[in-house]
Amino acid sequence: MSRLTRTVATLALTCTFIVGCSNSDNQPQTLAPSIKPLEKVTYLTSFGNFGRDAYAWVAKDKGFFREVGLDVDIKPGSGTGDNISKIEAGAAMFAPVDLTGLLLARGNGGAKSVVVVAGIQQRTMAALISLEGNGIATPKDLEGKTLADSPGSVVRNLFPTYAKLAGIDSTKVTWVNGAPANLIGLLASGTVAGIGQFVVGEPTVESVAKGKQAVVLPYSDVMSDLYGNVLVTTTKIAQEQPDLAKRFIAALMKGLVHSIDNPDETGRILQKNVPASAAAPATAECTLMSAFVRPEGSGDVVGTIDPKRVAGSIKLLQDADAMPAGLTPDQLISADLTPKP
Repeated sequence: MSRLTRTVATLALTCTFIVGCSNSDNQPQTLAPSIKPLEKVTYLTSFGNFGRDAYAWVAKDKGFFREVGLDVDIKPGSGTGDNISKIEAGAAMFAPVDLTGLLLARGNGGAKSVVVVAGIQQRTMAALISLEGNGIATPKDLEGKTLADSPGSVVRNLFPTYAKLAGIDSTKVTWVNGAPANLIGLLASGTVAGIGQFVVGEPTVESVAKGKQAVVLPYSDVMSDLYGNVLVTTTKIAQEQPDLAKRFIAALMKGLVHSIDNPDETGRILQKNVPASAAAPATAECTLMSAFVRPEGSGDVVGTIDPKRVAGSIKLLQDADAMPAGLTPDQLISADLTPKP
């Protein structure tokens, strides 16, 4: 065999061995499969970066978002009112907001392009928090006191309804504005007697107000059927990108379940991703939140929304003259996207 013949044969064998020099159509073959780029998603937490919102960081840190092809940018939210505005303006694609706050906004002509796609807490966590020594032990003790919260907070906006049901004269309670990040400091310094908070904020309050015990007045004591935070997006995303929405919801709910099942790890994950956050209070918040996410004996899949309960919430607010008639659950909930029982 000549040298030229041996060279040609060797090259042919090499090409066959490597695979992919050519196919039957003489077209080059790809040696590695193409990788689909991750889709970008923007997300707001409900309120800052506390343990109650750490489940989003868990979903990102554990790779749950990446598993479904998503690259999620998590930004700190500033409460229900501001989150609704940012979702409507396109500044974020998904965010948790308090369902009662959303009902109040929608019932009074706002939030028309926002829909609910999952439940986060099956009971409201809205509350007022004070400190021992401030003379507040019962709702009636709020009369004559000064409280602080942001103007768009659901705790503040729902207060007239809470006051009516709890037997408080709301005209005898003074509210002052406070930025979300400064509320606990205002309480700890004695500037105000109480602040709007979530029930799970108790450990964080006590960690700042060193040596003082928190006094918590949960709204659920008089409004037991209200949901807490729900996940919302725009009607446009729900209708035009349902696959993306379903993937995001599934990954976020996976993070939510993992966070309440593993509160110690969740505290560490939050602190790793948000160094300004302390692990111990975050762990305590996750532990407290478990009963709100997965109520004992309910048997519900995490993330479900019951339209009948939402209808009951609407009726409660209407009976308290907090919103006009006309709103129905189907106008607010994207039933095709919400997790099913």
